[in-house]
Amino acid sequence: MGFFSYFLYPWGIILQGLAVIHFIRRRPDNFWIFVILFLGPPGAILYLLLEALPDLGLLRESARVFPRRSRIRELEAAIRDNPSAGNYEELADLYMDDGRFTDARECYNRALSSRPDSLDPYCRRAVCAVQMGDYKIAIPDLERVVAADADYDFYRAAGLLAHCYAQIGLHAKAEALFQQVTKISTLSETYYNYAMLLSAEGRNAEARQWAQRILEKKPNMPGYLRRRERPWFRKAEGLLKRLP
Repeated sequence: MGFFSYFLYPWGIILQGLAVIHFIRRRPDNFWIFVILFLGPPGAILYLLLEALPDLGLLRESARVFPRRSRIRELEAAIRDNPSAGNYEELADLYMDDGRFTDARECYNRALSSRPDSLDPYCRRAVCAVQMGDYKIAIPDLERVVAADADYDFYRAAGLLAHCYAQIGLHAKAEALFQQVTKISTLSETYYNYAMLLSAEGRNAEARQWAQRILEKKPNMPGYLRRRERPWFRKAEGLLKRLP
C-alpha cells in the first residue's frame, strides 16, 4: 500500500483531496470517509470510481443551467412581441427550475389568465408558493389539481396539499389526507412531511416510523435513485436524531 501511494505521489494527494471534497458535498454513507483517509490513494480511487463517477450524470444536469438561462433570455425577449400563454408557461417552468419562484409565479399567473384549462401550471404555481412558504396561497391551486386528478404526479399534489393543511394548523384535515395518500404513494417527500406533522403533535413513535420508512428504501434503490434521494435521507436522519 505504501509503495502504491509513493508511486502515485503527488497525484495520490490530489485524488484524496478530490474524494474528500466530493464526500463533503454529496454526503454518501459515512464509512467512505474512513476508506478515503485510511486507505490513502487506493481508497480515494475506489471512492471516486464507485461514488463520484456515477454522479457525472448529475453533473450533466447541472451543466444545463447555462443553456436554461440562455433560453430564459430568449423567452424574455420573445414575450415582448408574443405574450402567448405558451411562452409564459415555458418561461415560468424555466424560472422555477432556476429557483426564481416569484418570477415563476407571475408568469404562471399570466399563462393561466388566458389558458386556465391545464393542471400543470396550477400545480407548479403551488409548488413555487410552497417553496416560498406561502402555504395558504398554494392550497386553492392544489385543491383544484387534486379534485381534477387525485393521483396527479404520482400523488405528489395530494401529499403537498396535506402538507399545506398541516402548515396552516389544519392538522386533522392534513392527517386524513396523509393517511389516504400514504396508502398508495411512496414518495419520500410525503413520508417526511407526514413525519413532521406527527412530530409537531408529539406523536414521536409514529413520526420515527415514517422517517425510518424513508431510510428503509435506501438498500433496494438503484444507485442513481439513491443519489437523488440523498437530501431526503439526510432529512430523515436529522429528524430521527431530533426525536426524543
